[in-house]
Amino acid sequence: MTVSLAGALLAAVFFGVASALQAKGASTVPVGSGLSGLLRIARQWVYLLGLLCDGLGFVAELVALRQLPLFVVQGAVAASLAVTAVVAVPLLGARLSRREWTAVLGVCVGLAALGVSAGVEGAAKVGTVFAWSLVGGTVLLALVGLAMSRLPTRGRAMGLGFVGGLGFGLVAIAARILPGFAPGELLRDPAAYALVGSGVVAFLCFTTALQYGAVVGTAGLVVGETVVPAAIGVLLLGDVTRPGYWPVAIGGFVLAVASALALGRFGEPT
Repeated sequence: MTVSLAGALLAAVFFGVASALQAKGASTVPVGSGLSGLLRIARQWVYLLGLLCDGLGFVAELVALRQLPLFVVQGAVAASLAVTAVVAVPLLGARLSRREWTAVLGVCVGLAALGVSAGVEGAAKVGTVFAWSLVGGTVLLALVGLAMSRLPTRGRAMGLGFVGGLGFGLVAIAARILPGFAPGELLRDPAAYALVGSGVVAFLCFTTALQYGAVVGTAGLVVGETVVPAAIGVLLLGDVTRPGYWPVAIGGFVLAVASALALGRFGEPT
């Protein structure tokens, strides 16, 4: 349990630093550059460094998902927005207001409450149909993301952020139900394909959204990557808290997500 909690915290740190680095890379490309802009962003060393941090964060998230419920792990992922906000101060020359520092503190307190209340991950098993539904959901997200990219600028960041958040949420759900990491198991399991596909969709949508919206992210990103996986973990995968700690878990999750939402418009281009 201690190792998994450490993994969740490391995931928050790595993902938070990655978002700040990727935002730095995206800020150098003119808004509305389309596919050519994405390619220019992807060639920058600061963005590639962010991708490396994302990879390390994903490994840490996998370690956390081996024992912890989805609501705890995804609550930690929401906490990464606080890390991003703090890192953005020296990296992007941004400033945090008193309200935003209060939101950072709220994320930390909420994450601490989740750690205290965490039980073991649920033992409920899902079948192949559930895994294939994740693949179908990935295809649907790709189509929705394409549609969102055609929205006017004002709604584009929110729409792409929400699709990106759902994509990251699907990554967590798919990783949660993987039976193992042996090559043979991965090749036969549709959840592995859903994990890769949803990860690609999420990265593309998130990177594009960074050109139009906030440095830390959008409300849609936070809701998509936290609330949806947490609900599926509790309702379908049997995730539970420590006995008698469910009020602490609910309070911690709500506080962490609400504080992350308060940071959701931090650094938005004027």
